[in-house]
Amino acid sequence: MTNNDIFKKLRVALMLRDDQIVEILELVDFRISKSELGAFFRDEKHPNYMECGDQVLRNFLNALVIHLRGTKENPKNPNDVLAKHKAQIPAKEGGKERVEFKATPKDSEGARGDQKPEKKDFKKKPFQSKDKKSNPKIDIVEKVKFNNGKNKKS
Repeated sequence: MTNNDIFKKLRVALMLRDDQIVEILELVDFRISKSELGAFFRDEKHPNYMECGDQVLRNFLNALVIHLRGTKENPKNPNDVLAKHKAQIPAKEGGKERVEFKATPKDSEGARGDQKPEKKDFKKKPFQSKDKKSNPKIDIVEKVKFNNGKNKKS
């Protein structure tokens, strides 16, 4: 995994725009333009693609810590900062509002960590009509015993 991949994944996970990344990098006095930043996020085959160096990623990570946690004198709650980023994302005109999905277990007792969930038998049951007497099961195919070409001597 390259520095560019790490940078892209952080950008998506934290829902950051290019201008926000530029502001975050300025927290550690590292100046970069939006076009230079865009070159990191391009496809590797693109002619304007640029490798993200260790120094850029290191400065971004250090600035990200300051951005999310704040300084010793002025601490922040990272969850509040991330909620603020989420609120800044514009809603699409034609689409529905984005719904948060959280994994919820179907069986609350089975989801507990101190007990193992019960194993259920999921074998298919044969189809049975409401009137069992009126529809007896009819064998369509004869039962045939195959010996696979081997003569059995008893």
